[in-house]
Amino acid sequence: MAKVSAVNRNAKRAQMAQRDRAKRTALKEIIKDRSLPVEERFDASLKLAEMPRNGSRTRVRLLCKVSGRPRANYRKFQLSRIALRDLASTGQIPGMVKSSW
Repeated sequence: MAKVSAVNRNAKRAQMAQRDRAKRTALKEIIKDRSLPVEERFDASLKLAEMPRNGSRTRVRLLCKVSGRPRANYRKFQLSRIALRDLASTGQIPGMVKSSW
């Protein structure tokens, strides 16, 4: 199980990323627009750099919802491979059966 502080920190990052998403995308569009003057694009890049780093979507880590494990996660289920196997073997995930050939 991951530390509670690590899970809370990741949740805070996700909330900040959701909050700052519109502003970040607007600034990035200004930076990418070649028809605007260089000074305006440069000012937009400075404003983007001043924003908190944890507000970026790439800082959010996919953690297992059951165990908090940061590695080997399936995005579709938001579970780690270990938790997925345990839940699937007990029949708690609909439609998932153990394969045999």
